Amino acid sequence: MNAKKTAQPTTKLFVLDTNVLMHDPICLYRFEEHDIFVPMMTLEELDSNKKGMSEVARNARQASRLLDDIISGCEHAIKDGIELAPASRDLATGRLYLQTEAMNGGLPASLPTSRGDNNILSVLMFLCKEYPKRHVILVSKDINMRIKARALGLEAQDYFNDKVLEDTDLLYSGTLELPADFWNTHGKDMKSWKQDARTLYQVNGPLCPDLLINEFVYIDSGDEKPFQAIVREGAAKSAVLATLTDYGHQKNAVWGITARNREQNFALNLLMDPDIDFVTLLGQAGTGKTLLTLAASLTQTLETKRYSEIIVTRVTVPVGEDIGFLPGTEEEKMTPWMGAIEDNLDVLNKPADTSDKNTTGSTGGSYGGDWGRAATMDLIRSRIKIKSLNFMRGRTFINKFLIIDEAQNLTPKQMKTLITRAGPGTKVVCLGNIAQIDTPYLTEGSSGITYVVDRFKGWPHSGHITLQRGERSRLADHAADVL
Repeated sequence: MNAKKTAQPTTKLFVLDTNVLMHDPICLYRFEEHDIFVPMMTLEELDSNKKGMSEVARNARQASRLLDDIISGCEHAIKDGIELAPASRDLATGRLYLQTEAMNGGLPASLPTSRGDNNILSVLMFLCKEYPKRHVILVSKDINMRIKARALGLEAQDYFNDKVLEDTDLLYSGTLELPADFWNTHGKDMKSWKQDARTLYQVNGPLCPDLLINEFVYIDSGDEKPFQAIVREGAAKSAVLATLTDYGHQKNAVWGITARNREQNFALNLLMDPDIDFVTLLGQAGTGKTLLTLAASLTQTLETKRYSEIIVTRVTVPVGEDIGFLPGTEEEKMTPWMGAIEDNLDVLNKPADTSDKNTTGSTGGSYGGDWGRAATMDLIRSRIKIKSLNFMRGRTFINKFLIIDEAQNLTPKQMKTLITRAGPGTKVVCLGNIAQIDTPYLTEGSSGITYVVDRFKGWPHSGHITLQRGERSRLADHAADVL
């Protein structure tokens, strides 16, 4: 580590906590021109976490393999730092340093160095004293670790490279309100034509370069019928807008369900479009994400036969304490986690005469009374398969409607694993609420669903909608606002 005294003072020295490597093994290549220091305790904790089949254990093994690749053949340079440029293919141009000697920075007596976190803090203090002219910074996902470091007068920060967005208010919503004078500013030389019962408009104007494919646009014109359309061609000097199917009207009801607000109508247009392979729906509790998705999946599986069956999966992260071992088959073990699906199936299969004026029941409830309902429910359940995430690797789904529920609890890597299961003719729908993340170390900015919303926007075969209004009940809506 003695060669560091000749390093340029502009580059920083980042000391990595174990949880950063276990969260993102590729983090070793994410610090650009800056140098990385890996304490011996970090390697020790990596070693103790490598056993098992969990995501953390897999990441610990991958981080160890990556370190081995970097160090192999460069053992003579460990003390002076190993250049990261060759191993990272110039993604990182700094150096990697490993702890090669005892480093005691003189921690307070109340912080025994026998604990892993305190040992890393002691190394951090030693490096700060050894290189007073350099920025030596601890990088940790552990909030308490960062608080302790700052209390000792040391620099510490979170690992930011996994964050898609710093502010989730900037997350793509899938909708854009057009100004009231849109037709005046964009209507010059406008062309319009009919295609598949839709009207298409080719417009030119200053907003066109910013419009993304499959983004929904609307003009709220007060008393008049509002204009709602989807962008079919965008990001150029001109854009093509196509009018929507009005799923708020009873004649277009999907499995007896009609859209209650603008965003629900947008969502059903995506869910029912055969050219859209990937849909993401975000929204707080009660906005209708699961109900709309199930209605669309049942219609396209049982009525139009577009898909052969519905597959539902979700992350099994408990809200309270875990109730322990669940007996039975894979499907039986997953059943308690799928209460939301069962609740929505009850709504979709309720008798027509008990339907309120806003949501009609499924046609399945109107034939043959209770016997008809029971038979319909059995038929529906036979076409819905509930799968665990644990057995997804290596699978291929062909002509399936895949629903990923509670997707906010997935990491970007898990999300990639699931979406790449899709074979020909499969539609993938991700549902989530980024305000309810239960997975440790995941935040609104680094959640897998935030990641895919940002990466897929503008792709012609994907669409996203953030549902705004709750439609569950006035109690649920008020609770979501005030609690």
